[in-house]
Amino acid sequence: MKVMIRKDSAGTLSVYVPKKDLEEAVVSMQHPDMWGGTVTLANGWLLELPSMATGTSLPITVDARRVGGGE
Repeated sequence: MKVMIRKDSAGTLSVYVPKKDLEEAVVSMQHPDMWGGTVTLANGWLLELPSMATGTSLPITVDARRVGGGE
């Protein structure tokens, strides 16, 4: 699914899922730079993100795969 990842002025990462009209904060990351691993959203969703270069500028739209979590 397409998701947009952005960082606010306080440095908080969030993920927006347009098809669900859902925006949730990232609460944990498998890798410190998040790319190529999984992230957990505040609603419990677990998303697998593609591999990208460290320091990739945000906001960015990527293809992510939901691999678990709440409804």
